[in-house]
Amino acid sequence: MSRIKTIIMGAAGRDFHNFNMVFRNDEKYEVVAFTATQIPDIDDREYPAVLAGPLYPNGIPIHAEEDLPILISDLGVEQVVFAYSDVPHEYVMHKGAAVNALGADFVMLGAARTMLQSSKPVVSICAVRTGCGKSQTTRKVSQVLKSMGKKLVAVRHPMPYGDLAKQAVQRFATYDDLDRYECTIEEREEYEPHIDAGTIVYAGVDYEAILREAEKEADIILWDGGNNDTPFYKPDLHIVVVDPHRAGHENSYYPGETNLIMADVVIINKETTADYDDIEFVRESVRITNPAARIIDAASPLFVDDMEMIRGKRVLVVEDGPTLTHGGMTYGAGVVAAEQFGAIEIIDPRPWTVGTITETFEKYPDIGALLPAMGYGDEQIKDLEKTINAVDCDAVVIGTPIDLRKLVDIKKPAVRVKYELQEIGYPTLKDVLKQFE
Repeated sequence: MSRIKTIIMGAAGRDFHNFNMVFRNDEKYEVVAFTATQIPDIDDREYPAVLAGPLYPNGIPIHAEEDLPILISDLGVEQVVFAYSDVPHEYVMHKGAAVNALGADFVMLGAARTMLQSSKPVVSICAVRTGCGKSQTTRKVSQVLKSMGKKLVAVRHPMPYGDLAKQAVQRFATYDDLDRYECTIEEREEYEPHIDAGTIVYAGVDYEAILREAEKEADIILWDGGNNDTPFYKPDLHIVVVDPHRAGHENSYYPGETNLIMADVVIINKETTADYDDIEFVRESVRITNPAARIIDAASPLFVDDMEMIRGKRVLVVEDGPTLTHGGMTYGAGVVAAEQFGAIEIIDPRPWTVGTITETFEKYPDIGALLPAMGYGDEQIKDLEKTINAVDCDAVVIGTPIDLRKLVDIKKPAVRVKYELQEIGYPTLKDVLKQFE
């Protein structure tokens, strides 16, 4: 019987995991290509043979998603598997309609089918959209579990933008490890807070191999989700963060709604900066969608090193890149801080952008008068640095999860915004984590 020719649509993360879980060793299928989108410069590579397994001695090519119609036709593709995240439901079905019109089946794998079982308890932190507040939630969960005397290992959703074979299993314990693996800004934003807290972080490509290594040094595995994707490991407690600044998105983005339906605990975050009506809209939406979930009310209060560097100043605000791009937010912690601490103007960086930063604004025209901290490679980091230093402003407000000044030589006064999760009332995270005492 001939093998079913398959393409997996992805963004260098969930797609590789789905392949490893479902297709790698199954002779019924022949994965003839991956397609790539969302992340710059991840196409025109290949999934290497050393990771693809014995059925794929030559590896598997990765093409740009815009080539999908040609690939389906030229390669005789019978099914296309959709495997990336943080997209509207309507977007997914437009892709499905196009694939179906070309004669192929359109497939979305179930969450349970792509979850690995751990020998250790797993707490997962996910969200309904990028930028809801997973990072500060993960930090708070980590603090609570450590206060119980538990040894944690965090496993981060994949961000394999370099040599995939070398990145199969990555372990981060120090800043030197970040340099050794040549981490991008986005990766550093996720790993550094864990390292600062003394938590070992694993990431990479082969998440079964990663899990088996993590289990050797952990009492509890902390799944640190990416975008609004579902966990790769079967959770004993699934915590999902929702955002009242984007009320309605909890039920209209894929696979964020899947997370919401699966959640044991839902955190309504950012309540001190959101409208009351939007908070209550989201609360009712959660209750209707998942009436069994426990709801935690929370905020993410902001802190700055020196508010006088903002007050009365014309400021450039640099925000977390993914939150502004495929997260679809038009502001972040930096903008809130600029307004809260009295900036007289937020400067639009677009007249000064260069190179790949200009291309980012062309691809995401709705970003507005903010600068996304894009840094998927050395060239983009240099372009970011040139842009920041060219902007006519009094000061730079850094709203990224890490101190951008470690990677970018900012030749202007700069202040960093920090934010932590703060529960409002009861229950708290300590209450819902008692099962792990």
